[in-house]
Amino acid sequence: MTFDPHPALVVAPERAPRLLTTPEERCALIKAQGIEQILMLPFTADIAKLAPEEFIEQIVVKALGAKIVLVGDNFRFGYQQAGNTRLLAELGEPYGYETRVVDPVKCRGRIVSSSEVRRLIGEGDVALAARMLERPYAITGEVVSGHGVGAKQTVPTLNLRTAAEVLPRTGVYITRTHDLDGGRRWKSVSNIGYRPTFGGSDLSIETFLLEPLDGPAPARIRLEFCHRLRDERKFDSAGALKAQILQDVARAGKFFRRIN
Repeated sequence: MTFDPHPALVVAPERAPRLLTTPEERCALIKAQGIEQILMLPFTADIAKLAPEEFIEQIVVKALGAKIVLVGDNFRFGYQQAGNTRLLAELGEPYGYETRVVDPVKCRGRIVSSSEVRRLIGEGDVALAARMLERPYAITGEVVSGHGVGAKQTVPTLNLRTAAEVLPRTGVYITRTHDLDGGRRWKSVSNIGYRPTFGGSDLSIETFLLEPLDGPAPARIRLEFCHRLRDERKFDSAGALKAQILQDVARAGKFFRRIN
């Protein structure tokens, strides 16, 4: 039997309420792995009502003409998730496709899954999340005007507005900042929090670049989270906060020198 090295891929609907990547980001990541065709199947009411065999017949066989179906060991399909890997394999005989069940991937004794990655990010453990993803977790968005406090009293920062559904726990992180339009990138330190030293109440994402901006401020950036430094906390003064930020910057510099 021969295999197509660039098969079409069916992306199952994401049931989780919070997405780790947008559909566009997910397609870019899949494309980077050599997949040339992607079918994103909208999870409509009609699709949800299909019995397991109807789903196989109408979608997998007639629409896709699949010859090999690869799934995880916890795969479910069809109305009320009635179909499992055993039924998928049984239906493969009359419908002419082969089922391959992929064993779970483990990292440090934990099964790698989107729910586990979301949990780690929510706890601030972005380093272990990066190991599971095999890339740093990242968020994207527009650079917007801040409150003007940083440039005057502490250090100047880029302020990110993002539609990301999953954010790391509030705190200070070592990050990398990428200019999505200009191709520039910088080592950086970022704070996710409420600016308690200045009486803030809205969540903000502020990034201090460890390297010169060297040109105009970027309009859109991607922020990659490498390592958590500390919790966000209230300082007695802007000067005390600035001193702490400079300590964070020094620790970030050591981090990047070590990994280089």
